[in-house]
Amino acid sequence: MKPTLFVLAAGMGSRYGGLKQLDGLGPNGETIMDYSIFDAIRGGFGKLVFVVRKSFENDFRIKIISKYENHIPVELVFQELDNLPAGFTVPEGREKPWGTNHAVLMGKDVIHEPFAVINADDFYGRDSFAVLGKQLAGMEGKQNDYCMIGYRVGNTLSESGSVARGVCETNTENYLTGVVERTAIERINDQIQFTDENGKTVVLDDYTPVSMNMWGFTPDYFTYSEDYFAKFLQENRTNLKSEYFIPLMVNELITKGRVNVKVLDTTSKWFGITYAKDRQGVVDKIKALVDAGEYPDKLF
Repeated sequence: MKPTLFVLAAGMGSRYGGLKQLDGLGPNGETIMDYSIFDAIRGGFGKLVFVVRKSFENDFRIKIISKYENHIPVELVFQELDNLPAGFTVPEGREKPWGTNHAVLMGKDVIHEPFAVINADDFYGRDSFAVLGKQLAGMEGKQNDYCMIGYRVGNTLSESGSVARGVCETNTENYLTGVVERTAIERINDQIQFTDENGKTVVLDDYTPVSMNMWGFTPDYFTYSEDYFAKFLQENRTNLKSEYFIPLMVNELITKGRVNVKVLDTTSKWFGITYAKDRQGVVDKIKALVDAGEYPDKLF
């Protein structure tokens, strides 16, 4: 059975001011997501699952899903504030979505095979999907053995300002021992650096792995996520801004010694629109990849 690509797209409508402005960045108006899906298909993925908000289901079906339907099977699931475990209700005043790992939980009824999780609006690159597709193909029937793509931090910076990244700590066998969110990472005088919680400047090697939210799981991850979400809700019932993130869940499982997460290296360069002025750079980078023959002029 081929692995599934699970695309987190529930934040899309709010961030882009509606799907109508889903940004066309490729030569024929392709979105960043189009490139991810094209790369996933050639990387051996056999199904697409999108998580969106119910309010833009129709728009999404017409504008997005119709493009892919003849190329790969597609499923749609929904992330809503009231998708909570039995016995829990939405706290009064809560408007913020519950975060990326809550979005992942929405796939539990339609995903029964190894699966990758990605953000809809990040450009991950061909090699990363090839590496992850190959790893997931070998995870069929396994449990507690997960993986993630560890981008080299030097391949994920923005020319327009500093970035926040999940800096990965690994052991000698390249298994993840922790992910620490670091903010204000940038290249200064040819050195990649950030300031830690003690005000100290820390320099990162260009090859330091960072998480760009590109994960590989098997379906047992849903059971862990459901159990831990109940605990998370109990602990955060008064915090209306708290979010249940994937690294939070992964860190919990690693710390408890329940799972192994292999960090996979990729030569892919990540890019995305962190700042408005990044947009033209992304258009130029995609054009360069098309010109170099990495992608056809028209994807779908």
